[in-house]
Amino acid sequence: MSEELVKVLFEDEWCLVVYKPNNLIVHHSYYARNIEETSLTELIREQGWAEACPVHRLDRKTSGLILFTKQAEWVADFQSLFANGAIEKKYLALLRGHLEAEGEIDSPVKNDRGNYKEAKTRFRCLEHFERDYTIPPYEKQRYSLVEMIPVTGRMHQLRIHANKIAHPIINDPKYGNRHHNHYFQDKLGIGELFLHAYHLKFRHPFTHEEIRLRAELPGFWELFIG
Repeated sequence: MSEELVKVLFEDEWCLVVYKPNNLIVHHSYYARNIEETSLTELIREQGWAEACPVHRLDRKTSGLILFTKQAEWVADFQSLFANGAIEKKYLALLRGHLEAEGEIDSPVKNDRGNYKEAKTRFRCLEHFERDYTIPPYEKQRYSLVEMIPVTGRMHQLRIHANKIAHPIINDPKYGNRHHNHYFQDKLGIGELFLHAYHLKFRHPFTHEEIRLRAELPGFWELFIG
């Protein structure tokens, strides 16, 4: 199972970048205390990187690229990339409704202690769709394929911000629209969240090389996009 789940897209002496499927936790934490499944970190360690540690996180329901160090002592070096603006993450998301060409969402997001923190997301609409889905009160539905770039890194930031502008991400159980979610799940047979970390670029803290990686969309996206 681990070989099927964990795909390595980049590896050197200090780090590796792997592909995380939907519905897999990165590591066990307070927020995942009720989830007993094997984590991505455990799977990677089972595959031979015994001390691998994640540098950042992705929500359990989100797919895409995630950076690990091979030893815990190097985590701080790679995490400094975020503080120095030397790392770039881009996501693809399917949102309800037709968005404008591009924009910025600047709205605070509550952290794990209940305090609101500054949060900013840039977005660019790539394509509009119309579908003959009957979801009351409409007989046709509109959707947008959107590139989302988090300027800050708050928990659930992209999902909260999409909801904030009234264009929630499809199949988001917490911040999404339940009518559209139910249609996708019950009628189309798609239960996964349409949020994918597809692009990762960073300046390597040890080699100073620019690393640029891209992850293809999960297969279930094709059931909608065609």
